[in-house]
Amino acid sequence: MDTRYTRHARHRARGAIRPSAIAIVAVVAVLAAASWFLIIKPHQDLVDSEAGSHPSTPVQQGAATTPPPPANVAAMSMNQLLSEARKAVNEQRLLAPAGNNAFEFYLKVLEKQPGNQVAADALRETFPVGASVAEQSINQRDFNDAQRQIDLLAKADPANYTLTILRSKLDAQRKLQDREQQQASDKEKAAQLAAQKAASDKAEADRQAAEAQQRTLAEQQQRAAQARLAQQQQQAEARQTQASSATAAAAGDGGAGSATHGPVLVRNVNPRYPTTAVRANQEGWVEVTFTITPEGNVDDVKVVDAEPRHVFDRAAVEAVSRWKYQPATQNGTPIAAQDKRRIVFKLN
Repeated sequence: MDTRYTRHARHRARGAIRPSAIAIVAVVAVLAAASWFLIIKPHQDLVDSEAGSHPSTPVQQGAATTPPPPANVAAMSMNQLLSEARKAVNEQRLLAPAGNNAFEFYLKVLEKQPGNQVAADALRETFPVGASVAEQSINQRDFNDAQRQIDLLAKADPANYTLTILRSKLDAQRKLQDREQQQASDKEKAAQLAAQKAASDKAEADRQAAEAQQRTLAEQQQRAAQARLAQQQQQAEARQTQASSATAAAAGDGGAGSATHGPVLVRNVNPRYPTTAVRANQEGWVEVTFTITPEGNVDDVKVVDAEPRHVFDRAAVEAVSRWKYQPATQNGTPIAAQDKRRIVFKLN
């Protein structure tokens, strides 16, 4: 074979291959550069600015600012969605606020174009940081937003085991909060019951003290009333004795040996002041008639008038029934006699 023909063929082959190789290298270089500037570098900057990439490492939030309003994701084009997603990543809006965060933009891109590699890679690379954001929401007990963030993470990577950890922690924190709230409610109820019991005990003690004070006052008034009644009865007895003596003297002067005189009270029993009347601060009188037997006892006591009615009747009858008399005599012989008395009940 002619060596010159062989060399010429090889030269032609190398000349045909060189433009294709250059084109392939150029395409790879462009894709690499695009990936670096659009995805890798922003995410690397974000990761470097964070304390770590594991879900247990909390993400430090920037200065408190008003969150941007929700975006009209459905009306955005692919380029707008990717642009807003990159902007959200740079501003650390991975999962929040709702309707204007990187994950929702990237998920919308995948919804419109399921095979979009840029969105898929971005979600995969930012997933650990997003998990940290969700965990921080759980720790802050913002359970509703934490659940929303976990749902976004699940749309990006449903099989990721980190979701199980986050859900378990969210459930545990919710149960812990429920227990704490229940304990606080129980303590509040116990405090209210204790306060009610203390108030009830104090009211009962005050009531008993007031009743004891009223009983003491009533007893004092009753003793004072009985003392006054005794004094009045003694005065009445003295007057009766004087009258009987005068009658006996007159009878003696009227005829020798005619021993005739009326009954003479020799023992007076003071009536008991009714407790109900003392408590009601009531006063009054009872007029009774009775028979004095030849033995000097009182019999057949009857109430003929009273004021007020049926308040002092029993006390008056019981007292008069225990009186003792020197019986009336006629010609020296004891005889039965009738008498009438008014028993006065007065507190002062």
